Amino acid sequence: MKLDRIYTRSGDDGRTSLGDGGRLPKFHVRVAAYGSVDEANTVIGIALLHVEDAVVRDVLTRVQNDLFDLGADLCRPEREHRKVEPLRVSERQVTWIEERIDSFNATLPPLESFVLPGGTHAAAHLHHARTVIRRAERYMTEIAYQEPVNPAALRYANRLSDLLFVLARYINERGRADVLWRPGLHRA
Repeated sequence: MKLDRIYTRSGDDGRTSLGDGGRLPKFHVRVAAYGSVDEANTVIGIALLHVEDAVVRDVLTRVQNDLFDLGADLCRPEREHRKVEPLRVSERQVTWIEERIDSFNATLPPLESFVLPGGTHAAAHLHHARTVIRRAERYMTEIAYQEPVNPAALRYANRLSDLLFVLARYINERGRADVLWRPGLHRA
């Protein structure tokens, strides 16, 4: 891939090009889905500014790369007849996330309450990224009700939000710095 020009003027009419050459209005749910994936990737980049743990950094860096795969998957609608097979998120990428969730979660104490977003800077940003990827997942699900979407892409987004939650807890001193919800604390 080579980008020698950043602006093309092709979006000045309120539409954007998909990876297969099709064009959609910029407000289309598909554009919102891969835009939210891009936003989650950006928030992870901000979180990385605050993450010192080398293993977590490696995991998040791989996730950032995989999020570009997810965006590429979403910007090429599923079509039956293609000359070239588009890049799609794979089941192996989903399994890799599940393995990371299990590994990190095994080091954490069980939850006794919901966790409020916060704690350390890194954890707060990971919680933010988690909510953005959940939004992307909602858009992806909306698309899937209208036309085919790669099932592995949907599973990837769902598992990624879980991984970001577990990593936020892990970065919060292995759960010791988690801020827990105290139901009804201010009712009386």
